[in-house]
Amino acid sequence: MSKQRVVIMGAAGRDFHNFNVYFRQNPDYEVVAFTATQIPNIEGRVYPAELAGPLYPAGIPIHPESDLVELIQSLQADQVIFAYSDVTHEYVMHKASQVLAAGADYRLMGPRNTMLKSSKPVVSIGAVRTGSGKSQTTRRVCEILQGLGKKVVAVRHPMPYGNLVVQAVQRFADHADLDEHECTIEEREEYEPHLDRGTIVYAGVDYEAILRRAETEADVVVWDGGNNDLPFYQPDLHIVVVDPHRPGHELAYHPGEANLRLADVVVINKIDTADAAAIAQVRHNIQAVAPQAVVVDAASPITVDDPAAIRGQRVLVVEDGPTLTHGEMAYGAGVVAAQRFGAAAIVDPRPYAVGSILATYEKYPTTGALLPAMGYGDAQMKELEQTINATPCDLVIIGTPIDLGRLLQIKHPHQRVRYNLQEIGRPTLTEILLEI
Repeated sequence: MSKQRVVIMGAAGRDFHNFNVYFRQNPDYEVVAFTATQIPNIEGRVYPAELAGPLYPAGIPIHPESDLVELIQSLQADQVIFAYSDVTHEYVMHKASQVLAAGADYRLMGPRNTMLKSSKPVVSIGAVRTGSGKSQTTRRVCEILQGLGKKVVAVRHPMPYGNLVVQAVQRFADHADLDEHECTIEEREEYEPHLDRGTIVYAGVDYEAILRRAETEADVVVWDGGNNDLPFYQPDLHIVVVDPHRPGHELAYHPGEANLRLADVVVINKIDTADAAAIAQVRHNIQAVAPQAVVVDAASPITVDDPAAIRGQRVLVVEDGPTLTHGEMAYGAGVVAAQRFGAAAIVDPRPYAVGSILATYEKYPTTGALLPAMGYGDAQMKELEQTINATPCDLVIIGTPIDLGRLLQIKHPHQRVRYNLQEIGRPTLTEILLEI
C-alpha cells in the first residue's frame, strides 16, 4: 500500500505535537505540509529536518491555512488533520466541509494516540475556553503540592514562535532564562508567574524529550494547558476550568467540550463576579456531560498596588491578548480593576493603534475599547509600546500576568493588576490533591 499523504492544520502547537508522537516515525504516512493560523509569522517557515526526523530530510513546509484547498489538490493529500484549539464546533465542521469538498478525509486525533505516559504522577490543568483561569489554577495547584513537600515542575503547552530547533526543549528557572530565550509577551505571561513562585517551567516543541527531562527533577509534573486544548500527557488527575461569564461555551467549543467530558475535577471560576443564572447554567451543563467530576467553586479576586491612584482617572486598560482575541472575552482583570476602583473612563486605544496592533483590531473587531497585549516578537512589542504611548490617558492599568513595564518603555503612569485563585467552600483543591 502507498503511504497516506497528510496535511496537518495547526497553530504551532498541537499540530507539531501530533506529528512528533504519531507521524514522525510512522512509515504508513507522509506529512506533506502543515498549515498555520491564529499566530502571526508561523507560515512561510519549515518544520526543520532536525525535529522532523530521518523520514523528512528536507523538513516539512508550513503554509498559511488560506491555501488549504489548493494544497490538498496540488499535493494530492489523502487526509487532513485538524490540530488547533478554541474554535466553535461549527467552525470545525466548516473546515471539514472544505476538506471533504476538496476530496480528502478529515480527521481529529484523540488522547489514545497523542497523550504521552509519564513515569511520575501528572496533574493536568485545562479549560473550556481561553481566559477561563487556567494560569491561576495551575499556580494554586503548584503551591499546594509544594506545600506538601513535593518538587513540582510545570510543563507549559507550546508557544514556539522562534527558532524551532533551538526551542525543542526549553527550561526556565529565572527571569534571565526568559531573556536568553527571547520570549514573547505571551510566553512571559505564562512562565513569569511560575518563576516568581520558584517553580521550574519547561516548554518547547518536542514534548516527549521535554517530559523525560522534567521527570529527572520532579516528584510531580503539572501540565499547564494552553487555550482549551487537551493535555499532551496522560494525567492522573485532570482539572478543567469553566467560565460562567461565557455560559454555554463549555458545550460549544472544540476541544473544550472534550476537556470537560474528561475532567476529574471542574473548577467554576469567577463566581464572585458572574451572574447567578449563568452559574446555574454552567452547573447544569457540567452535570449533563461530566457527572463523574468533582466540582470546586472558586473566584479570582484582584488586587492593585495603589487603588486610590485609579479613582477619577482616565485609564487605558491593557488585557491579556489571547483572552480578548480568539478567547472572545469583552473584558478581563484590567476592566474589573478600573470599574472596582473608580476610574472615570476607559480610553479607547483603537484610534492610536499602529502596525500589527491595528491589524489585530481588524481581525478581531469585537475586541472593543481595550488594548490586547500582543507581543509576538520585537517588532510587535515595539508597536504595542507605540500604541500605549500614543493613547491619551492619565494611567495605564495592566491586566496581564506580567510586568509590561519591564519590557516596554511606557511613558504614562501605570500599575499592574494581580489575581490568584481562591476556592470558595468545599471541596478544596487541597483536599482533592491530598486524596491522591
